[in-house]
Amino acid sequence: MSDPLLSIIIPAYNEAERLPPSLEKVQAYINQQTYETEVIVVENGSTDNTYALATAFTQTMPNLRVIREEKSGKGLAVRSGMLAARGKVRIFCDADFSMPVEEISKFVPPQLNSMEVAIASRELPQSKRVNEPEYRHWIGRIFNTMVRWSILPGLQDTQCGFKAFSADVAEQVFQLQTLPGWSFDAEVLVIARQLGYQIKEIPITWYYKPGTRLNIIQDSINMAIDLWKIRRNARRGNYARTKKV
Repeated sequence: MSDPLLSIIIPAYNEAERLPPSLEKVQAYINQQTYETEVIVVENGSTDNTYALATAFTQTMPNLRVIREEKSGKGLAVRSGMLAARGKVRIFCDADFSMPVEEISKFVPPQLNSMEVAIASRELPQSKRVNEPEYRHWIGRIFNTMVRWSILPGLQDTQCGFKAFSADVAEQVFQLQTLPGWSFDAEVLVIARQLGYQIKEIPITWYYKPGTRLNIIQDSINMAIDLWKIRRNARRGNYARTKKV
């Protein structure tokens, strides 16, 4: 495959149940497009047969690559996939595809002809949230308010698990990423801003799907600590070692 227009990166930790149907949907979507696409599944630290299942799909998905990371951490998996990708546009997507795969078209030409960073947003007027419990929505809003106040003013939804980067931006931003866990989303957006890149929010339809691994209390504490680390790193200039060209 020559360098594709699009790379779809899917981090996969213990996703033996959700990954196969998602890959089937991704392949069906790719088959309808006129441009080349590669799919990269990054399995990291799973205790189930996620890796074996993903590898088996390469027999029927010639555009699929599977990367194995021994350590767990969504941020680590996404970083590996982004830096291994070859696409001109690189988007990472949650394995459950709570954002329908067809929405990916909003992040590539012709719907989006030029971008540096584009993030899926569940909070814009045109966005739709389906079947989400009210308490989950408010937990997300509280955390995003913390993010806006502390490090990313102006962005309405920093934690939705679907974000796209142009190739040159991805190469710079993810080289500077330090956090391996859930809070990496906020860190890479801070890095992008520090390097002078524009971040565009894209309204999407998003379906709540039970089965999240988020521990509300412990992960909230960890995220608060991570926000402090990101703010500290930004103030120290740790994210400005590479300049926009």
